[in-house]
Formats: sequence, structure tokens, C-alpha cells
Amino acid sequence: MTDHADLVVWRHGRTEWNDTGRFQGHTDVPLDAVGHAQAETAAAALAMLAPTAIVSSDLARARETATYLSDRTGVPLVLDERFREIDVGEWGGLTRAEIETRFPETNAAWLRGEDVRREGGETLSEVTERAMAALTDALEKSGDGPLVVVTHGGVSRALVLALLDLPVSYAGVLAALGNARWAGLIRRGSGWRLTAYNVGREPAATEPGRDDTTTEPVL
Repeated sequence: MTDHADLVVWRHGRTEWNDTGRFQGHTDVPLDAVGHAQAETAAAALAMLAPTAIVSSDLARARETATYLSDRTGVPLVLDERFREIDVGEWGGLTRAEIETRFPETNAAWLRGEDVRREGGETLSEVTERAMAALTDALEKSGDGPLVVVTHGGVSRALVLALLDLPVSYAGVLAALGNARWAGLIRRGSGWRLTAYNVGREPAATEPGRDDTTTEPVL
């Protein structure tokens, strides 16, 4: 459990597409039954931090996750589309095997750790820029109390890297947040210190969202 945090970056609960290993991106896939249970359990723990502001991606899976915390704490939920997952373009709805067959060159570059633009989508650098702009706005409005940002696998990684002043090339070094898990950070002068990461229930080995490979999880 995170004892204290000025900022919590919380990934949404599981969806059916997480469960079946399909890339989501901007596709608006809702939580499945497991995802709702995960979000409710995590919200009970995060409520103990007494957040003063909750900001979420407007996509259903993040919004539904955030609503559990908003309902429990009474803190109004604010939506910001800039916290949406990375746009994966034509990869949306596909499995890794399907992507390897249809887009072998882009897939190979991605597996090498390059900041690729998935067919018609965004780069991680572009996602970092929009998500950090949203975070700056949210922090200015949140006052001194803890801010909880509810977002997605790719965006949560991008935010943590940026807050720690690490380049996007480090994305493969930082494990992805599992479904309904979070990172806690505290202010350190003009910067940030990571105090907790991937906090929450330990997922089973077969649960999508766990990053047991050298590639990032389904987005």
C-alpha cells in the first residue's frame, strides 16, 4: 500500500480485450466483470490517501475505473481526453500474432525498442507531450492534496518516465502497470520521486496486463 503520495498514476481495470490479448488504443472498450472487481478493490485502498482531485481519460475503461474512487471519496471526477491511451492506429483490435503477420516491419522496430508510429497512430513521444500537458493543468488545479490520474498502460509509463526525467528510450526498462495497479510519486523540489510502483493485487501469471516479456503489454 502507498502510505503517502502527492500524485498517483492509476491504470484502468481489465477489459475483455485485455483478456483476449488485443491492442486497444483509442477503441472504447469497457471494463469486464474482473475489471470492475479490480477497480472497486483498488479504489478502497486509494481512498485512504484522501485524494483531493481525480482526473481520468474519457475512455470507458478508465472512466469506469475512476468512478469507483470518485463515488467512494465524494471527489468529483474530471475527464480529460489528453489522458487517452496511445493511438495504435491499424493495430487496434489485433493480437500480437496478427500484428506480426500484417505489419512485420513496424512490429520488428517496436520490438527493438524504437519509438515507432503504429500504422496511422501516435509515437510515445507524442503521447508524452499531450499527457504531460494534461498533468500540468491538473496539478495546477488540484492544490496541495493528492491528485489521482486514471489512465492506460502506455500513458502511465510515459508519464512516470517524464516525471523522472527519463527519455522514452527507457520505456522497455520500466515494467508496465498491471490492470488496476498504480504508481505513487512525491514532489522533490522542482521534480518528482517515485515511491511506489505497480502497487495493488499481484496478478496471476496468466492475467493479461502482467509484463513478463521484453515487450510492452496490450495497450
